[in-house]
Amino acid sequence: MRKQEDYIRQETITGVVPMLTEDRQYSFLDLFLSTSGFSIATWCYTQGAYVAQYLGFKQMLINIFCFNLVWVLLECLPVLFAVRYGIDLWIWLRSVLGEKGVAILSTIISLANFGWYAVAASLFASSMINLLGNFGIILNQAIWSPILGTICVILGTLIALGGPDVIKWTNRFLVTALLLVGAIIIVLCFTAVPFSDILAVKPVLPEGRTNLQNFMISAEGNVAFAFSWSTQALVMPRLAKTERSGYWGTTLAYGIVAPFFVSAGGVMALAMFVRTGVYESDPTKMLATLCGSGFALLSLLLVAFANVGTQGTGSYVNCMIVKSGLPKVSYKLLVFIAMIYVSALTIWGKVEEHFGTFISIAAFIQAPIIGMILVDYLFVKRRKLSLKSAYFIEGHHAYTFTNGFNLVGIACVIIACIVTILFVYNPLTGQMQSKIFLITTRSGFDAIFGGFLYWVASLTPLKKYMLRDRTDLEIV
Repeated sequence: MRKQEDYIRQETITGVVPMLTEDRQYSFLDLFLSTSGFSIATWCYTQGAYVAQYLGFKQMLINIFCFNLVWVLLECLPVLFAVRYGIDLWIWLRSVLGEKGVAILSTIISLANFGWYAVAASLFASSMINLLGNFGIILNQAIWSPILGTICVILGTLIALGGPDVIKWTNRFLVTALLLVGAIIIVLCFTAVPFSDILAVKPVLPEGRTNLQNFMISAEGNVAFAFSWSTQALVMPRLAKTERSGYWGTTLAYGIVAPFFVSAGGVMALAMFVRTGVYESDPTKMLATLCGSGFALLSLLLVAFANVGTQGTGSYVNCMIVKSGLPKVSYKLLVFIAMIYVSALTIWGKVEEHFGTFISIAAFIQAPIIGMILVDYLFVKRRKLSLKSAYFIEGHHAYTFTNGFNLVGIACVIIACIVTILFVYNPLTGQMQSKIFLITTRSGFDAIFGGFLYWVASLTPLKKYMLRDRTDLEIV
């Protein structure tokens, strides 16, 4: 009996069993800090440097905050649902994609997502090499970068194995320190070079591209950035004590804190350009050049270990996503598999070169899913779910659909992706296919169109197929 109770408790914390209200351990502040820690690794600085290069200071701020915040406010609405039921949204997606649909898509998305963490590991290595260089310890980049990167992955794995409680306490320290560092970095950048010089930097305008095209292509980077995190963001709220704390803790972290650090990266890039005449995207080099030696060392150390915290939280979240599709696989086994996979990507060493590709792939698949979640949440199921069917309790098989696939949901994802590539924007070639892109961005259109298709399907005789759970709903 004791073993069974321990198993259920473990599967509640690091598995798919719904979490009861009394078992939830995250306050608003805990969720806010943990979600912030998840989103503010060094790649935020890299993303900001990219946007700043093409927009300049004022347009950069508008682009980063507006496009992130608008989508995040919408994306996070289903968090209310997740907290109410104590489940992550990949369990809910069994009603939208089917059991096997979730298993396949959750695995594919997580494989793409883990590319982020190889980048974080590489940036950890870069920070440590630069840090040690300031003390006269010169390390060979080619040899030590994969070694230090792998150490970052291992440290993150230890955090992930500790589960939500270790993640909570790790981020209480790291995120608080990083928020302070981010604010100081911005002040130092404005003092390192005159503010008027930062404002005067003219954005790079590639040949044949208008100002509007330039602005919207940069916006696509920010919207894709938001969508590439979207389904990951909807895992941890199940730990929140209340629906309000779950929603606002997640929304403020992704909609305000993450853009703040992206903006900090942009300000550093612009200040670096004023100082050196070259756009730099490596935050470790920017910190070493722009900040005083003492603060630069402290910043490099904190930035380095921010990637460890992100590694741990990201491993937990993505392994939980995979476990939603493959519930019988042990969480610990998934964490170790993730460690090997991310370590291999880190040792390979070319993930940073394909940073944008990882964002595009992750956002490309997740955008229509988010659109469908919102439509399902607001208009189709109207915030109700059959938990018995979601967990395939004997006699409750509404979400098995057709051999485990919700054919309507899967078709909406595929059609939305194909139409987006053919008629809006090709993320692989970077080719804009129509002016629709200038209104919605590629990721925005992908989400809107995926949700639209799902809504239209619900107005046809297919509605009976989509709502097989109507006689099996829980009382909410």
